[in-house]
Amino acid sequence: MSWAKSLIKLSTYEVELLQKRLGEIAGRRMQAEMKLAMLEAEGEAEAMRTRQDAEAGLYQAGFWEGLRARKAMVQVEIDRIALEEAGARDALALAFEEQKKYEQVAEGIRLAQLKEASRRETAALDEMGLRRVAAR
Repeated sequence: MSWAKSLIKLSTYEVELLQKRLGEIAGRRMQAEMKLAMLEAEGEAEAMRTRQDAEAGLYQAGFWEGLRARKAMVQVEIDRIALEEAGARDALALAFEEQKKYEQVAEGIRLAQLKEASRRETAALDEMGLRRVAAR
């Protein structure tokens, strides 16, 4: 049964590693989404400034082009992280399934051992009863 316990420990360790990896990926995605939100806020602030200052309007086209490019790069990063996150979730689900399988096998072995011990105890008690009957 020690091999079953070892398999369960290894699978638990793998699940923990994958959960940690998924957490790190989610953190990176949230940072990228925050970066995108900051860029959008920067665009809104620039639009406000343009409304107040006519000279700022001269440079607005270049600003908007640069802002679009930066937002596109951040969106590509978010999409890439989302794919990585989906893969990590799939790996975690598979690891959970493997862990459950090992636990079920270990439980089956434990129940089989209990059943065998019970059978031996019953056989020993039957033999003691037969000896007492034969001794009378």
